[in-house]
Amino acid sequence: MLTKNASKSLRWQRTQYSPLTRQIDVFSAAGKFFLFLWWDNLFQNKSSSIRRRRAEWLVKTMLNLGPTFIKIGQSLSTRADILPKEYVEELGKLQDQVPPFETTEAIAIVESELGNSLYSLYRDFQERPIAAASLGQVHKANLQTGEEVVVKIQRPGLKPLFDLDVKAVKNVIRFCQKYFAWAKKYDLDAIYYDFFTILYQEIDYVNEGKNADRFRENFKGYPEIIVPRVYWTHTTEKVITLEYLPGIKINDKVRIEACNLNPKRINQIGVCCYLKQLLLDGFFQADPHPGNLAVSLDGEVIFYDFGMMAEVKSLTKDQMIKTFFAALRKDVDQVLNTLITIGLIEPMPDMMPVRRLVNFLLENFTDKPVDFYNFDEIKEELYVLFEQQPFRLPSQMTFILKSLTTLDGIARELDPEYSLVSCSEPFVKSLTVAQGRSRIVGELAKQTRDFIKYKLQQPSKSEILIRQLETRIEDGEIQFRVRSIENDRLLKRINLALKTLVFTCITGFTFLSASVLLTGGYIEGAIIVFVLSALGLILMFKSGFQLSVREKLDKMAEK
Repeated sequence: MLTKNASKSLRWQRTQYSPLTRQIDVFSAAGKFFLFLWWDNLFQNKSSSIRRRRAEWLVKTMLNLGPTFIKIGQSLSTRADILPKEYVEELGKLQDQVPPFETTEAIAIVESELGNSLYSLYRDFQERPIAAASLGQVHKANLQTGEEVVVKIQRPGLKPLFDLDVKAVKNVIRFCQKYFAWAKKYDLDAIYYDFFTILYQEIDYVNEGKNADRFRENFKGYPEIIVPRVYWTHTTEKVITLEYLPGIKINDKVRIEACNLNPKRINQIGVCCYLKQLLLDGFFQADPHPGNLAVSLDGEVIFYDFGMMAEVKSLTKDQMIKTFFAALRKDVDQVLNTLITIGLIEPMPDMMPVRRLVNFLLENFTDKPVDFYNFDEIKEELYVLFEQQPFRLPSQMTFILKSLTTLDGIARELDPEYSLVSCSEPFVKSLTVAQGRSRIVGELAKQTRDFIKYKLQQPSKSEILIRQLETRIEDGEIQFRVRSIENDRLLKRINLALKTLVFTCITGFTFLSASVLLTGGYIEGAIIVFVLSALGLILMFKSGFQLSVREKLDKMAEK
């Protein structure tokens, strides 16, 4: 679907693009999508085919809006926890199937940036790109000295387009904060600021090269992690030349197994790698989607893209270490305390729903794969949670969670039985002998030793069950329900009767309005209002029929 659009010039690729036109394009796209959702919700059009159609429209729209919105779509494609499956699958097509730009433009940028003719710089240069992303495209080449390299070239006109999008997205956020209550519950301004800060950093390839060198230095002595070398003589802000390291796409389980590689081992390497980035280095790759990661034929994990990197503040790193090991110990109170300190959870007068949710997650999902159907067990607590909105998302945490959810999705593709605890074992074991070379390493070693002590002193299963039962009784989680079937039936009939009454009023009002317009000579307006009246009449009959059927069924049940 996406590649069909590659040949035609997209709107955002125009050299002349006024701020007003960009604002209109962004607002009209957002308005149309909200209108689709409202319409589907009104008429209960929630089938898989309808959602698929809406998701396809959204992907095409984001592609037409350009790199900023492609990046937003890529972020959303990792959120299977909040988006329907159809949207996740369609948005996933934005990851590495963005159409390339013209090769003549790419060559012109290379020659302009590096100040020489193409074949003075490279012995060979493949005109057809081997990959295209939202911000640039990659061509394979050979240096004059013979090394195989890839040349990443920035899309033309990106910075002026970002300058327009900064204002357009800001206006959309202001509009949402003014007219939608849900927008006021999130720190959208901080997320917006951090998103565009990193986005501008991504289009500076000198900065990306420095990130790659720093990342490679952090993993010096870790042979299972490979980082391509940067050729600085052939690198500028818009062009970067890197060592050519081919590999298998990291979520291609079929090819990985065909090469006699173990997906469980690859998961282990990936998880331990990210634990080191987050808990030890405080410097992590914030965009680990399958287009940026690969596996070599020897089973090493290759990182390709270092444009979107983020740092973890020292305080946050300390709390993340405590949270990680508290989760391994299934220490609910410690997890809650550290999440409140980080700012991820907003304290409430009644923390019981939050506490039960955290306990449920620790008990069910640290040692085994996530089964979302299990959430039915705590659906009442989830309702209370999202009604009161105790969870906050600090701007820095959005990138941490985005990385972890993306990595988690890849891990589950490779191994449906993936477990965080088993995959993190090598990382935990490596810390048992760590000395206090720094405060962070010292904290990690302390937490590791406490975890090992916890495992050795772990109570028996019967003791755990008794403690859980005691906790549930003390917390008032064991409830007795008395349900009145007659009252349920009556409430459903009252609801249908009210709907019928509302549709009757709408029909009558619009019919009278149309009659007045027709009498006054406003024929076109009268026709439109008559159509609305007819729609109201249809809805009135539909609701009335449902009420009649409900009453008959209830009478039969009462006999």
